[in-house]
Amino acid sequence: MARQRTAGRRKKEQSEYFFDYSLLFIVLFLLGFGLVMIYSASSYAAFQSYQDQAYYLKRQLVAVILGLVAMIVVANIPYHFWERFAFPGYLVSMAIIPLVLTPLGVKSHGARRWIEIPGVGFNLQPAEVAKLGMILFLATMVCKMGKSVRTMKGFLFMVALPMPVVAEVYLITKNLSSAIIILGISILMVFVASPDYKKFVIMGAVVVSAALLFIYLAVSGSGVLGFRSGRIQAWLHPESDYLGVGFQTLQGLYAIGSGGVWGKGLGQSMQKLSFLPEAQNDMIFSIICEELGLFGAIAIILMFIMLLWRMMVIANNAPDLFGAMLVVGVMGHIAIQAILNIAVVTNTMPNTGISLPFISYGGSSVMFLLAEVGLVLSVAKRIQLKEL
Repeated sequence: MARQRTAGRRKKEQSEYFFDYSLLFIVLFLLGFGLVMIYSASSYAAFQSYQDQAYYLKRQLVAVILGLVAMIVVANIPYHFWERFAFPGYLVSMAIIPLVLTPLGVKSHGARRWIEIPGVGFNLQPAEVAKLGMILFLATMVCKMGKSVRTMKGFLFMVALPMPVVAEVYLITKNLSSAIIILGISILMVFVASPDYKKFVIMGAVVVSAALLFIYLAVSGSGVLGFRSGRIQAWLHPESDYLGVGFQTLQGLYAIGSGGVWGKGLGQSMQKLSFLPEAQNDMIFSIICEELGLFGAIAIILMFIMLLWRMMVIANNAPDLFGAMLVVGVMGHIAIQAILNIAVVTNTMPNTGISLPFISYGGSSVMFLLAEVGLVLSVAKRIQLKEL
């Protein structure tokens, strides 16, 4: 009996102190690589605007450090602790989005998507808060609803829950990409909780039909879609408006094409010299392709695949449904955002502002992504060691 108790105690201690170093290494690699590429892509523009080549690098480094601190803190707190904040988080997400219309709102590139945090010189993007809040809220709701989520009534209820936040993000901040990501995260989590393929096939058919309708309206010259009509036309024929809407797309494609297989070399990009707008933000993947070539692009894509695979393993072995749904939500967030960014840069889909996770410049994005990684690590720490 004494031996059994001792063995059980050792097993419990092993499980309690287990840490997913594979996941941590991938995240740290992406962060380090992102800092290098941000400096490479932004040094020229930073010197032109601020007389400091490392201006963007310094600001991103501060955000990364704060994010890592948040990740460590969250990873060491039992993930069920956050369940009590699910509904308040949902309400806070809805409450802070309209703040962009107040004097606290910060306008940049013609859009008001940030709010200024007084006294700290930091701008917060409410959409990033909404993504994390939605993951936590839907994970909690799936657990509370249980098997009823598989009924049509439960399915429709779960799909309707994120709609107010999605509508706010799109209508108030004019941020279509973030609205798509929040909706995509929600649908993925509902799909995992209710794997009824018929419902999602019908939903997918509706989405494809709507996309084809938008493309038709844009091509026909209808003004119903506003400025997005120009973006769709530039997606189909970027050379038709090479000095206007299609300029960024074309410059990004030039960067990708000129990189070849092995690239021009780190720091040797020509497109970052004021030719490619937002080189350190949405279009940083173009600079990666130009400087590191197809080899560098494939290497980064493989790192994201490894990251998602590791999260899938954790989700499959999570101690309970709540932990599994948290990991699925974070996995969906990273996957959707990375796919959309690469699709936009390669002109596979119409241009819309969206960053590459862990790599693009953006303080709010990297901090909240790292907090989400902390949730995943917290779930992983409570998996029995023998199950991995």
